[in-house]
Amino acid sequence: MPTYRYEAMGASAAAAMSGATIEAPDRGTALRLLLQRGVTPSDLSEVAAPATSALAGTGRGWGRTMSRSEMASFVRELSTALTAGLPLVQALRTMGRQGRSVRQRAMIDHLVARVESGDPLAEAAESWGRPFSELTVSMVRAGEASGRLGEVLEQASDLLDKDVKLRRQLMAATLYPAILGVLLIVAVVVVVTVIVPKIVEPLKGQIGLLPWPTRVLQGIASFCSGYWIVIVPLVVLAAWGLGRAYTVPSVRFVTDRTLLKIPVLGRLLRDVAVARFTRTLGTLTAAGLPILSALRITRATLNNRAMEAVVDEVCEQVSAGRTIAEPMERSGHFPPMLVQIVNLGERSGRLDQMLNQAARAFEDRTETSVRLFTTALPPVLVVIMACAVGFVVLSIMLPLLQAQDALK
Repeated sequence: MPTYRYEAMGASAAAAMSGATIEAPDRGTALRLLLQRGVTPSDLSEVAAPATSALAGTGRGWGRTMSRSEMASFVRELSTALTAGLPLVQALRTMGRQGRSVRQRAMIDHLVARVESGDPLAEAAESWGRPFSELTVSMVRAGEASGRLGEVLEQASDLLDKDVKLRRQLMAATLYPAILGVLLIVAVVVVVTVIVPKIVEPLKGQIGLLPWPTRVLQGIASFCSGYWIVIVPLVVLAAWGLGRAYTVPSVRFVTDRTLLKIPVLGRLLRDVAVARFTRTLGTLTAAGLPILSALRITRATLNNRAMEAVVDEVCEQVSAGRTIAEPMERSGHFPPMLVQIVNLGERSGRLDQMLNQAARAFEDRTETSVRLFTTALPPVLVVIMACAVGFVVLSIMLPLLQAQDALK
């Protein structure tokens, strides 16, 4: 959309020199919008589009604007600037000059242009798209509506920081088991397809019938070496098919519900979802969002369809004038402690305070579950590896022992 620079009649010399801008489809629309705001321009001219305007128009240009941690820092810096008394546009321009990338400067220029044209910051952020999530946009909208934008942005930055910290914990928890699992698969494939045939083939003429472990392993080795050109595409196709099936709502629901029942892993997934639910809902309600809007936004942070279905039921109950705690208790996915806290918070009218207090306890519980997962999973993988290696060794040693007996 074109940007027009105008100078208002009766403005100060500094204001007339610097001018202000407004976005509109054409010059006539820009003039009409200014008159509606009570501004009579003495000059109105179109501003040449900067090199980054193609990026600033939408949030879908090249590259990634910000990572999650950078977004948390950006929101915190904006909160600090607003709390210090800087006007919103001046705060954004100041932040845009602080060592930003080309795309980040384009994003800030987009926000400045939209805000100067009269749009709220929430709509400007929503029009850009990522990295502004629905959660961030909703909190900005609540902060603008309540007149506490700086305070609400600080709450949003705390929430984003905690989400980044939780994601890093989960990545650290799964990195070592993932590496161990890949090494296990590679080791077994190499031994079965390369080493075993070279050892077993010379023994066929020396002994009669090979032991059954050796025959099983030999069959696997022959199949893999003879049909690998078919196996590899089939494995890729199967992985793609499973990924596509996981996007089907019914399959995703059954899978997520099953994962919650797996020992250790189910507890970890449940604790992560509960911690996110508690912290996000408490922060959104404290920011002034209506409880239904807060619940719908919180639902998107759970990343588990089974628990999201419970939140959908909660929204229906709240819309009908009932409590939040009842469907949470019936589901069995939320801990009794959280159900009691929600129940007490609803009765006392201090739901946001009680949720934020409880969030710290559930976040500590999540850290405990992460440590338990990282402690329990590697030994399980080691046992699986030991069983696989033991079977391979047994399939090699048995024909060797038979050959030795035959020589005697």
